[in-house]
Amino acid sequence: MLKTVAASLAIALLVAGSASAQDKPEKKAAAKPAAAATTAASSGEDRYVGYYYPKPASIETYESTMKAIDGVDRPQRVQFVTVISQGTLQSAYRVPYAVFVKGEKADKLIVVGLQAGELNTVYRERALLANMTTMARLSPFFQEHTVAEDATFFDLLKLLGFSSVTVTDGEKIAHQVIVK
Repeated sequence: MLKTVAASLAIALLVAGSASAQDKPEKKAAAKPAAAATTAASSGEDRYVGYYYPKPASIETYESTMKAIDGVDRPQRVQFVTVISQGTLQSAYRVPYAVFVKGEKADKLIVVGLQAGELNTVYRERALLANMTTMARLSPFFQEHTVAEDATFFDLLKLLGFSSVTVTDGEKIAHQVIVK
């Protein structure tokens, strides 16, 4: 229940934040990543492999019919994931995974299992993503912007401008979904 509230709150904050972000003065450009990371990114390699997760054992592409919402950019995606993470940290029980965002555009969602054996198969990782679809469908934002019973968590990610989600057990395996 708390995760659903956190997701709804995150989406509400995202929508409110996208309107107010247009009124804020521009920030200075972010620091450039290290040369090695830039080389990896430009060569098509995933610069987060070996640091946040092992090389994905499976990669899928999800082609959404949704269009990204205009005005949603890095600060809104960071805020969205921060609120979700905050909800998991404040949960009455220990949530067995961490959620965070990476990438120059903060468009790469990463979910890392915190307990041995929790997300240790691609099927468990997909089940977690299916649960995230369930949580997303309960939010008023998702119901307003999609046909909630047909849309998925990946559609929500597309609306918010994410390019991928990677789920890992935090030890041996990772599953990645490229969102187009």
